[in-house]
Amino acid sequence: MRDADRRTIIAGLGAGLALAAGGGACAAPRGRKAGYAIVGLGRYAELIMSKFAECEQSRLVALVSGTPEKLARFGEKYGVPESHRYSYADFDRIRDNPDVDIVYVILPNSMHAEYTVRAAKAGKHVMCEKPMAISVAECRTMIAACRAAGRKLMIGYRSRFEPHNRLAIDMARKGFVGPTRIITADHGFNAQPNQWRLDRKLSGGGSLMDIGIYSLNATRYLTGEEPVEVSAIESTDRSDPRFRTVEDRISFLLRFPSGIEATCVSSYSSNHNMYRVSGTDGWIELEPATSYEGQKMWVRRNGRTEEQQVPAGKGQHAGQLDHFAECIANGTDPLVPGEEGLADMRVIEAIYRSAREGRRITLA
Repeated sequence: MRDADRRTIIAGLGAGLALAAGGGACAAPRGRKAGYAIVGLGRYAELIMSKFAECEQSRLVALVSGTPEKLARFGEKYGVPESHRYSYADFDRIRDNPDVDIVYVILPNSMHAEYTVRAAKAGKHVMCEKPMAISVAECRTMIAACRAAGRKLMIGYRSRFEPHNRLAIDMARKGFVGPTRIITADHGFNAQPNQWRLDRKLSGGGSLMDIGIYSLNATRYLTGEEPVEVSAIESTDRSDPRFRTVEDRISFLLRFPSGIEATCVSSYSSNHNMYRVSGTDGWIELEPATSYEGQKMWVRRNGRTEEQQVPAGKGQHAGQLDHFAECIANGTDPLVPGEEGLADMRVIEAIYRSAREGRRITLA
């Protein structure tokens, strides 16, 4: 293939990238910007709050925290009045606040289900961080609660709005390097002690529930398929005080209906963030793949490897915030609804079961 033809194909694949990163097929909302209430004011919530400045369809209007100092500090920083600051105890009063359209749950995993259900009962749409919950049963409860309330539920899979990932999905599914045969996806970081994520009661699990979900979700969005078989091995040094209740490293193999195999790593003791899609004619690689920023992409085809420059588009965080606002305004379904979180949790439970029982697990 000539270089000019190759560039034309890549340009064509990325033609809708800016639109996709800003909200897919949803049109711009009508009327005022959608009002978000942020529940849980930890480190990631701080990042999210800073991204509203980049949003076109969304605004920060309310805060929820159990720490008065945080409510005061962030309320003053982002212009949220005292009347729109809530504690966990009086959270349900949010039903009476017409400025709040969406509740964004950014809490420890074990609290996701409770606050999603409470937000839906308060008549609010819900954005919930991943993992969606700590069990399949909780995921189903959250979906049912939002459906019963006539509210939308979206899960915070920000990478689906990141331009490099969007292009990789398009290229992989269209067979740009030939039909996909193998995917490798490795995610990990060196977890520091004394974090809620290392307490199973709050996190529901270790690295798999935290960073490994990026490997899992990437295999699903790159293939557009659901795995039918799982094999997993856990490796954890229980003498390390960080891992008294949660796993460190877990490696898993996924088999998909088309025959694609994905080999994945999740770790709390090694630092890596990448995936590679290998087809019959070459490969597509992102490293880092799912970080907050700095993604880089390489494509190998016809014996040549080149770094692929990707149009910036809207940032992934602002992209997901605006996408949900647009979908609510237009009555369309979000790209990553509750069912997406349920699908990941279904596989996560199978991965844990395989590692525990030492055998392959078939997913019906």
